[in-house]
Amino acid sequence: MLGVDRDSAELADLFDERNEAVKNVVREVIRAAHKADCKVGICGEAPSDYPEFAAFLVENGIDSISINPDRFIETKKIVAKAEGK
Repeated sequence: MLGVDRDSAELADLFDERNEAVKNVVREVIRAAHKADCKVGICGEAPSDYPEFAAFLVENGIDSISINPDRFIETKKIVAKAEGK
């Protein structure tokens, strides 16, 4: 997995939280935490900026998602749809 300062103009084009390596780590963290009876939440831009990432998180059992207020209604609909699968 690649760690990049997403706020750096020089490196921003290297950063994509939708990268499969990042998603694999997120998936594994959720799995391992739940195995240890721990809840998992995420705070960041990805669930607000990329609806498919919010759905990915729900489909992988995330317990809570922090999102930007201006994206609440849209993201809530996406979460509800993903939970219905």
